[in-house]
Amino acid sequence: MSLDPVRALSFDLDETLWSLEQVIERAEADMAAFFREHYPKVLERFDRAAMLELRREVLRRDPSITHNLGELRLRTLRLATDACGYPPEAARRALAVFLEGRNRVRLFEETRPTLERLRPRYPLVALTNGNADVHRIGVGHYFHTTIYAAQVGAAKPAAEMFESVTRLLGLRPEQAAHVGDDPEADVLGAARFGMRAVWLNRQGLPWPEHLPRVEYLEIRSLNDLHRLLPEEDGA
Repeated sequence: MSLDPVRALSFDLDETLWSLEQVIERAEADMAAFFREHYPKVLERFDRAAMLELRREVLRRDPSITHNLGELRLRTLRLATDACGYPPEAARRALAVFLEGRNRVRLFEETRPTLERLRPRYPLVALTNGNADVHRIGVGHYFHTTIYAAQVGAAKPAAEMFESVTRLLGLRPEQAAHVGDDPEADVLGAARFGMRAVWLNRQGLPWPEHLPRVEYLEIRSLNDLHRLLPEEDGA
């Protein structure tokens, strides 16, 4: 099986193009250090469990931001800093510290060569439920655009995410392929919408029993992606 005649590719980000191992933990630690230095009452009053309760409170007040992780975190931080009597900019500054750490990721070694090879041949779209910034990470120039769940108002595996790719590029679903590591969010979501689905299954795991079977192609590394695509002109 191959991806011919696909005319565009979308990519998941976290754990597809880079490792997220300990990234969020380090970003949280950076933010805690920031609070400790500048707004110490926050850490004195709110431990991890209390911050999670604030997060739940934000969602109870406004469930519409479930898929906007940046706004959700900002409002959570705002509740904490307001409760401690700090000015509004305290939450914004803390979020900036978190995002700086959140975007310090380790690209998989095959990521740049793969994107470099594909960019001249296909429009590439970054499609993510998260809030990573491909430009800050240094791979934004490979992509036609980035589509965030926060923009769409829904998260993968929702059809709206994948539909946003094909609508943007003026393609039918079967003319685009989506590559990602998550069987449900990426593979099931793309296949159900009608896109070609590619499961980046680095560990060689079996298909999860709780998920319905769909048609997909499987690779163990981004290096394997070229085997699914038509040969380049002159190759």
